Amino acid sequence: MQTIWRSFWAALAFCVSATSVFADDVRLTSRDGAIQIEGTLLTYDGEFYRVETIYGPLTLDGQGVTCDGPGCPDLNAFVANIRLSGSERMAEVLIPALIQAYASRNGYSVTREIIDDRQSTFILSDNDRVQARFALSSGTTSEGYADLIAEEADIALVLREPRGEEVSMARAAASGDLLKGRRARVVALDGIVAITAPGQPLRSVSLEQMGAAIAGDAARWSDIGGADIPILRHLPNSDSGLLETFEDQILRPNRLTIRDGATHHALLEDLADRVAEDTFAIGLSTLSEVGNAVPLRVSGSCGFETSATLAALRAEDYPLTLPLMLYTPARRLPLIAREFLDFTQDPSADLVIRRAGFVDQAITQTSFDDQGDRLAHAISQAGPEVTLDDLQRMVEALRDRERLSTTFRFTGGTRLDVQSQENIIRLARALETGAFNEKELLLVGFSDGEGPAGPNLALSQKRARSVMRLLKDAAPDADFKRLKLRTEAFGEALPMACDDTEWGRAINRRVEVWVK
Repeated sequence: MQTIWRSFWAALAFCVSATSVFADDVRLTSRDGAIQIEGTLLTYDGEFYRVETIYGPLTLDGQGVTCDGPGCPDLNAFVANIRLSGSERMAEVLIPALIQAYASRNGYSVTREIIDDRQSTFILSDNDRVQARFALSSGTTSEGYADLIAEEADIALVLREPRGEEVSMARAAASGDLLKGRRARVVALDGIVAITAPGQPLRSVSLEQMGAAIAGDAARWSDIGGADIPILRHLPNSDSGLLETFEDQILRPNRLTIRDGATHHALLEDLADRVAEDTFAIGLSTLSEVGNAVPLRVSGSCGFETSATLAALRAEDYPLTLPLMLYTPARRLPLIAREFLDFTQDPSADLVIRRAGFVDQAITQTSFDDQGDRLAHAISQAGPEVTLDDLQRMVEALRDRERLSTTFRFTGGTRLDVQSQENIIRLARALETGAFNEKELLLVGFSDGEGPAGPNLALSQKRARSVMRLLKDAAPDADFKRLKLRTEAFGEALPMACDDTEWGRAINRRVEVWVK
């Protein structure tokens, strides 16, 4: 912890020093001359001035003021400089592809300047001049957050939500609350998977067994249901966002830490190659980087199994879905940066994301007839509080519909997780474009099996109504006279996973969308 804080304060001190060198005094005067603001120009984004004044930082619309003083920018030569820092996988593959696609759609030419093996700049120009520079710094999720907090980056490229110490750093640096507002935008999806060689006979493990094997607490395959041979571990570098996410979601809740003896790899491609050729090996990788290795399925004690498939990742039915996120500052970004962020959420970016090797968030449909395994599990796992009448009512409500891949999950109560917050925006856009006109969307709430069935049913209905309210608020231009939007709830009647683990309960707390 002390090392993290020292690195952060050093980065912040550097940023403050750099600002004092380049910033200069300005006087902004309203067009009628009635108001004057004096201070140090912090940024100008082509539209708005951000000025440090005796009243604190102020943001002023450039169209409403005139600027005097040595710090005033040349309004006719403004170039948007956008700094992105964080996850190596995002910085080297996904974001360059999206920048190129964004530039092409908007008629910009692109030149790439490679500074070193970790830094490069994409220069976007039109026929007249340079319009923007996107500077990419390839590193880790932790570095992305540190640079964002210290204002050395405008956008952090991250594979997890901020940790408690990072939230505290942001507050201490007056960078706002990282957990409030729409700071995170999910650009693409991937899945964290444990991989083995094709010849390894064990094909599924529980998350607890996976954690024990990756941490090194399970030293032999027989400890997790396999043969009596040693387990050789191949892991990403310790500071990778992938390993940090696995630690946060699996290891820490099970009081596990990574033991010595694992082989760490800078490249997931190399990791997968090593695992694929060794029957004794297990590795931690992503679905996009399994190579010739084979991902293990995740199993539960009650018989449920789930795999990291495209459909499961989109619906967040797989417990280790990995959202690739752009984390933004509390301050305003230049117009071209905001346009780029909007482009990453647009359906036109989905093909770019797929070609880059990741899972997009396109809304797809699955028929009721393809839900046989889920229904069979629901029937086999139904307890005394889920009656035959409950199951029949659910089947009757869903049988003529198709399930959308868009699913909303909750961190507890009625608070949506980060991927589900983005799902609200994406589905709202589809409603506004008329994609579901003349159709009926049924928002179906489900709960985990903890506690009495009655309160669980009420909570699942509350969640469904909460999602409907959020959707309507996010889609003011949707024609709700041409589409129907209503809610239903079935409590614990259709579990997706076993309720004897926290991850299983989290998977079961959801609102699905069914259409006809």
